[in-house]
Amino acid sequence: MLGSALAQLHPENLRRLHVQLRGLIKARLWLQVLVAMALGVAVGLVLGGDLVAAPTAATLTAWLALPGYLFLALIQMIVIPLVVASIVLGMAAGENIETLRRTGLRVVGFFLLTTAAAVVIGVMVAGTLRPGELVDASLVDRAAGPQPTAAVEVEAPGAPSLAALPDRIVEIVPANPFKAGLEQNMTQVVLFAVLLGIALLSVSAKAARPLIDLLQAVQEVTMVVVRWAMYLVPLAVFGLLAQVTSRLGIDALWGVAAYVGTVVVGLLAVMAMYLVIYAVLVRRSPWAFLRASRDVLLLAFSTSSSAAVMPVSIRTAERALGVPSATAQFVIPLGTTINMAGTALYQVVATMFLAQVFQIDIGLSGVLLVAVLAIGASIGSPGTPGIGIVILAMLLGSVGVPEAGIALIIGVDRILDMCRTSVNVAGDLVAASVTAPRGQGRGDGPAAPDAPLT
Repeated sequence: MLGSALAQLHPENLRRLHVQLRGLIKARLWLQVLVAMALGVAVGLVLGGDLVAAPTAATLTAWLALPGYLFLALIQMIVIPLVVASIVLGMAAGENIETLRRTGLRVVGFFLLTTAAAVVIGVMVAGTLRPGELVDASLVDRAAGPQPTAAVEVEAPGAPSLAALPDRIVEIVPANPFKAGLEQNMTQVVLFAVLLGIALLSVSAKAARPLIDLLQAVQEVTMVVVRWAMYLVPLAVFGLLAQVTSRLGIDALWGVAAYVGTVVVGLLAVMAMYLVIYAVLVRRSPWAFLRASRDVLLLAFSTSSSAAVMPVSIRTAERALGVPSATAQFVIPLGTTINMAGTALYQVVATMFLAQVFQIDIGLSGVLLVAVLAIGASIGSPGTPGIGIVILAMLLGSVGVPEAGIALIIGVDRILDMCRTSVNVAGDLVAASVTAPRGQGRGDGPAAPDAPLT
C-alpha cells in the first residue's frame, strides 16, 4: 500500500532531479574537464618554473585552486542528506519487506564479491607490472609538503578479537544518527537509512506520507546544491591541477606515468568483469549496456562523484536498462556508498606501487592485510571526490610504507579519481540490472531501449 502511494509522487520528483543534470551532459562537461586538465597542467608548469617567483606562484595557485576546494566542500556538505533520502525513498517504493530482503541480500553479496575481485585484480596487476621499480625514490623528497586532501575522516576497520567482536557489532548501530552524519560514518548512516526505510514499509501510507514528503523535499533541495557545484567542475579541475603541477613539476608527473597506466589497466579489467557479468546474468549485449549508460558514465568521469550523479544513474537504470523503479531507487543509492570496487583497486595498486618505490618488501601477509583493509575501508566511504587519498593514507601506515609517498601520486589522483568513479557507477548500474526481479531488467521480459537517455 505504501509503495503504490509513493509511486504517485517519487517518479515525478526523480524526473525533476534528472533534468537538472541533463544540461551538463548536453554541454559536454567531460570535454570541458579534459580541456581544463590540459590547461591546468600547462599553467602549473609555467608557475612552477623560473619565470615566476615561488611566493607569487604559491599565492596565485592558492586562488586558482579555490573553486576546487569549494566544489569538494559543497559535495561533502550534501552527500549525507542526499544518500539518506534516496535510500529511504527507494526502500519505501518497494512492494513489501520480503521482496526488499531478497533484493538487499543479493545486492550486498554482489557488491562484496565484485569489490573482492577488484582487489585481487589490483594485486595481480601491480605485482606483475611492478611500476614502482621505474620511479626514482628521490622524487618523493621533491614532492613532499602539505597536500590538500578531502576533509573526510574514515576509520579503517581493524581485526577485532573474539571478545571484542560484540562491542564492534554494537558500534555499527548509530546511537546518534546526527553524530554519525557529522562524522560522515557512512556505515552507520546507511544502516540508519535502511532501518528507517523498513519501518516506513511497516506503517500505513497515511502515517508515512509526511516523512516521505519531507525526504522528497530534502532530496530535491540537495540536488539544487549539486547543480550549483557542477558549474565549478571545470574551474575546480583546472585550479587543482595547476596548483599540484606547479609544486611537483613535470619530472615527478612523468615519473608516475607507469603508476597511472597500471591503475588504468586494472580499472579496465574491472570494467570488463562488469560487462561479462552483465552479459551472462542479464543476457543482453555489453555493448548495449555501454550505449545505454554512456551519458551517466561520462558525467561521473567529469565530476568524480558517484553521489552527485545519482539521479542520472537511477534514471538510466529505469529508462535505458529496464530496471524496475523500486529496485533502481534502492540499489543505486546503496551502491553509491558501499560499492567502491574501483576505489579499492586503486588503493591496493597505490600501496604496492609506493612500497616498490621505497623498496619495502611487504610480503604476502602485507598484501593480504592491504587487501582486507581496502575492502573494509572502501565499503561505507562517502561517494565524494578525493576520498581515495584519505583511505590510502591509512593503508600505507598499516604496512609500514611512509605516508610522504602520497605527495608523489597526488598530482595524478584527480585523473584516476575520475576513472575509478566511472567504474564504480558502472558497477552500480550492473548491480541494479542483475539484482532486479526475474523478468524485469534481466533479459526475461520486454527489452528496454538501448539508446542513451534523451
